[in-house]
Amino acid sequence: MASVSVSSRLNKALWQQYLSLPQSGKCQVTYIWIDGTGEGLRNKTRTLDKEPQTIEDIPEWNFDGSSTYQAEGSNSDMYLIPVRMFRDPFTLDPNKLVLCQVLKYNRLPAETNLWSSCNKAMEQVKDQCVWFGMEQEYTLLGVDGHPFGWPANGFPRPQGPYYCGVGADNAYGRDIVECHYKACLYAGVKICGSNAEVMPSQWEFQVGPCEGIEMGDHLWVARFILHRVCEDFGVVASLDPKPIKGNWNGAGCHTNVSTKAMREQNGLEYIEQAIEKLSKRHTEHIRVYDPKGGQDNKRRLTGFHETSSINDFSAGVANRGASIRIPRQVGQDRRGYFEDRRPSANCDPYAVTKAIVCTCLLGDEGGEE
Repeated sequence: MASVSVSSRLNKALWQQYLSLPQSGKCQVTYIWIDGTGEGLRNKTRTLDKEPQTIEDIPEWNFDGSSTYQAEGSNSDMYLIPVRMFRDPFTLDPNKLVLCQVLKYNRLPAETNLWSSCNKAMEQVKDQCVWFGMEQEYTLLGVDGHPFGWPANGFPRPQGPYYCGVGADNAYGRDIVECHYKACLYAGVKICGSNAEVMPSQWEFQVGPCEGIEMGDHLWVARFILHRVCEDFGVVASLDPKPIKGNWNGAGCHTNVSTKAMREQNGLEYIEQAIEKLSKRHTEHIRVYDPKGGQDNKRRLTGFHETSSINDFSAGVANRGASIRIPRQVGQDRRGYFEDRRPSANCDPYAVTKAIVCTCLLGDEGGEE
């Protein structure tokens, strides 16, 4: 059985006692940002004299970039620029979670700050009302790296009974999933569903529909909330695209896309045009669909376990083994959305959504800088 962290065994009733103390009109604001790995999240909290009503009410801040793989010690201060505000499901109202973009000493975006360039692309296509929905798969692990709920030695039964499964022998860690879902709803994250996935201890939640830059903002904060909930339970949420070698499913972040034209009558024509454009930029997209330029996805996109090979581009109706899937209902209605199944679980949603917009709507090469 996977081991849980020591801090998760602390008396949570005592924590609740302090949580209920009045704040005398003050507001705690937790600033959240992406660190220099492009995958890790960092956070720190400050007190404001009153509850902020809009993002403009939250001041810029700074942090030590030399401790987050983002700067050298001799020039380490970096700027936190608030971009989106949420309610705080951990310390409760009136407190806030605030997602920030990171700027370097010269006020230029940090290397792993993809918010800025993504936002520029989204502003260019604002009139097309681009909607996204992202399906975040993740795996629950103990702090020792062993899958949560798996036997200490050996493996659980083969895949089959776990996807959308129920029962103690099929679902591992549902408490965490339900707490995460409720916390996201409280925060104002546009979470729209969750389910158990094909591999035991693997789960998925969906965020969307979100328009433009909103997609990346909401998914990153949903990830932050997931890591915080898992911290309370003493386990780890891994976004590794292939956490367990062998005959087990990997973890992706399938991305659903539609424009206003695609959602209207005969929108399938525009969906097919977009897929044709994507087919010509497969290599460029693979390069931005995981933080390591395709190396992480190479372990997952093998052509097996409901994936298409990383080397090939394919598309089809209701085909989960294709790069791009057109849902069966969309094929029947001749309008709706398409699903890009290539992004990895640890992708940066800003990189993914920008690449799709640039290729399908702006004609740029894969949305790269």
